[in-house]
Amino acid sequence: MEIVFHNHAPISDNMRRRAEAALRKVARRAQRAVDGVIRFERDGPMRRVELALHTGTGRRYVARSEDRYFGNALADAARRLTMQVDHTKRTPKTRVRRLAPPRTGGA
Repeated sequence: MEIVFHNHAPISDNMRRRAEAALRKVARRAQRAVDGVIRFERDGPMRRVELALHTGTGRRYVARSEDRYFGNALADAARRLTMQVDHTKRTPKTRVRRLAPPRTGGA
């Protein structure tokens, strides 16, 4: 999987590694992840992180978060992206199975 960084603010190497690890972790949960984009922006006292993940099925997942620090914004954006991926993984059939009580065999 290819990862592209867009920095509109100075970012430490440690923050780059954390962002890459977070995106790769989410990509393992997605089906056929192709590439990802990580954007860091600074606007006054607020820091913004955007994570985008593209899959081979044509789906594009995007999560943005703002906070006073890049670390907090990154953690929140990764959590939001994970929720999007997990939500789309559940098919209607698996949702019904989860809600229905287990069947007991008997005649």
